[in-house]
Amino acid sequence: MKDKISVSVVVPLRNEEAYIEKCIESLLAQDFPREQTQLIFVDGDSADRTREIIKRYIEQWPSLISLRDNPARTVPCAMNIGIRAAAGKYIVRIDAHSEYAEDYISQCVHYLEKTGAANVGGPMRATGKSFIQSVVAAAYYSPFALGGGRFHDEKYEGWADTVYLGAFRKEVLLAAGLFDENFTRNQDDELNYRIIKSGGKIFLTPQIKSLYYPRASLRKLFSQYFQYGRWKTAVIKKHGRPARPTHLAPAAFVVFLLGGGTAALVFRPLAPVYAGVLALYFLLNLFFSCTNRRAAGPAAKLLLTWVHFILHISYGLGFISGLPPGGGKKAPAREGENRP
Repeated sequence: MKDKISVSVVVPLRNEEAYIEKCIESLLAQDFPREQTQLIFVDGDSADRTREIIKRYIEQWPSLISLRDNPARTVPCAMNIGIRAAAGKYIVRIDAHSEYAEDYISQCVHYLEKTGAANVGGPMRATGKSFIQSVVAAAYYSPFALGGGRFHDEKYEGWADTVYLGAFRKEVLLAAGLFDENFTRNQDDELNYRIIKSGGKIFLTPQIKSLYYPRASLRKLFSQYFQYGRWKTAVIKKHGRPARPTHLAPAAFVVFLLGGGTAALVFRPLAPVYAGVLALYFLLNLFFSCTNRRAAGPAAKLLLTWVHFILHISYGLGFISGLPPGGGKKAPAREGENRP
């Protein structure tokens, strides 16, 4: 059986009982030949019914589905466990919180073969079920929120520096040394940088279709982007790569809010300047919120201004916290760590 497998699907997860059944069903509905597919679920010590649900499917599909343990509970460790266990030529990474088109796997294989890329994937198409989640999803399409990266562009096709999730040639991952397990966040960013640095290419196409469900609470969104900011500095430090303006802007904004506010209190002539810059920020925030077509209605647009602010502050604070020596060291995993 193993010599027939060409694609190994790796799913890092923990405590996903609300999503895992739908995820498995979407993978079973793929149009890629099932006999050439291997589904590897790597569980980070789930405390809910996640493992029970997966085992129920294993009883029905024992040659297709397997379950591995991930004591470290982090995404890079889960991915490496799955990659080492993979029999396929290609590795397709799957997130339990996303939904996938029926041709997702076949399109990944098609573009890996067509382009010769080391990694291919589609854009991050965000959507939501609840009101808050829908507004957070709308922010993913705002250049004011996240800087307008290519992998948020549903129409762009071509070479890029990253994709959502991704599908890889296994030989490329092994040559690159797999995922760096010190990175509990931004592990994809760090891996893709090594792939590109070694001469590999990353291809982004809207033909690889999936839907991503972002955080459904503002508290979890703050925590997520604080970690993204903190671990971005770890990537920069490891590779000595320069930070882009989109990385620095949130940190500069946080410094301005704190330092500028203090300076304006001490030296009164600075107060009008401080107030003017704040007014400009909130006017831009309001403009991009009101013109965002994915935020439907006044309430959604108003909440979007707050979501923009949370994204900027959390990422900026995280980035600053990672700057001192030792910042961005591996931290204990928490529930939800196995999510992008």
